[in-house]
Amino acid sequence: MPPLLISLVVSACLGALVGLIRQWSDQSSPEGEADLGGVRTYTFWAMLGCLGAFSGKAYSPWLLVVTFGLVGAHQIVSVGRAPAPLRPGGTTFASALLTFFVGALVFWEQRQVAIVIAATTMVMLGLKQRLHTLTRTFTADDIRATLQFVAITGVILPLVPDRDFGPFAGFNPYSTWLMVVLISGVGFAGYIAVRIVGEGAGTLLTSFLGGIASSTATTLAFSRRSKEEPEASEDYALAVVTACTVMLPRVVATIGVFDADLALALLPAFGLMALPGVVYGLWWWLAARRTAAPAANTPRLRNPLNLRTAVKFALLYAVIALLVKGATHLGLNTSLLPLSFVSGLTDMDAIALSMARSQSAGAVALRLATQAVIVAAVANSLLKAILAISLGSPALRRRVALILGLTMCAGAAGLRFLT
Repeated sequence: MPPLLISLVVSACLGALVGLIRQWSDQSSPEGEADLGGVRTYTFWAMLGCLGAFSGKAYSPWLLVVTFGLVGAHQIVSVGRAPAPLRPGGTTFASALLTFFVGALVFWEQRQVAIVIAATTMVMLGLKQRLHTLTRTFTADDIRATLQFVAITGVILPLVPDRDFGPFAGFNPYSTWLMVVLISGVGFAGYIAVRIVGEGAGTLLTSFLGGIASSTATTLAFSRRSKEEPEASEDYALAVVTACTVMLPRVVATIGVFDADLALALLPAFGLMALPGVVYGLWWWLAARRTAAPAANTPRLRNPLNLRTAVKFALLYAVIALLVKGATHLGLNTSLLPLSFVSGLTDMDAIALSMARSQSAGAVALRLATQAVIVAAVANSLLKAILAISLGSPALRRRVALILGLTMCAGAAGLRFLT
């Protein structure tokens, strides 16, 4: 089969898929829009992009430019002629031009790029109504937090120097703020996921996503709610246990970004620590199916991301990193375990990331780094148990104390036998 014909077929298929989602989006839209293209139209645009690229290569580059200009002009005229109430926004215009370029990229043998662009376009078109619904639920605090995350990631990070300062060269501003970006991004993604699924998604799903965003905040929220609604204490205890259990694979995944060896070394011990929470969750699920208990109301989780929290984490990480550097430089490696316990009582991520960076740099042995992170996880579980016991209802206290107590015992066993 001639290469041009293959390119046309691939372009037509990708264009048809984009057009299918676009047509479905228009038909399912409650307000309705002017019909500016569906499956057939987007198929033609992708083929025009392919033929324009072919003509530009075979005859004159201006043919591609002219073809692209005609497609754009057609969109502008069509939008201008559409009745004002049904006039579409820029999404239609952008999706049409992107589909044209998808066809051109296919001819240029950039098919992976073309598929990614087509898939992204389809996802954004298909999520139109969902995104509109989601943004209507955003509060001023959500928008402020989003802007702060943009500032943390795109404004501050490129400006901080990538140099070592201080005693033992233990403070690197760029590395410190990079950790802030990573942890803030994970927490923010978890919070956005909670907002997307909505508060009515159920206790288990909300606590799972809340554990990704902030297990401490989730523990606080559900423990306090158990005092207000003691009849739902079993559900809220499950939420606290789930959030604390989810923290373990989240920490492993975060460590894996910088040190895959340490992440793999932690899997046996962290798997053992997660076992009590998993068993409790399965038992609760089976019991809930038998009793058909009504679902509890899930509390609203606050956005864990703000600039003040980011600065606090940066300071904590910088202090922990400096202490780790000092301990390794002075040969006081045995002091890392007490330091990890104290750090785990305040923030699990700071010591975990510090150990990952130190182990990958060869400053800390793999076994010691593994032990330090496990000790921090045990301390963090102790902190969550104390919060739940001090703030929760009696029924929640009993369950959370038992499960997190078993989690800590499992961590101690993993520390003794698996490292």
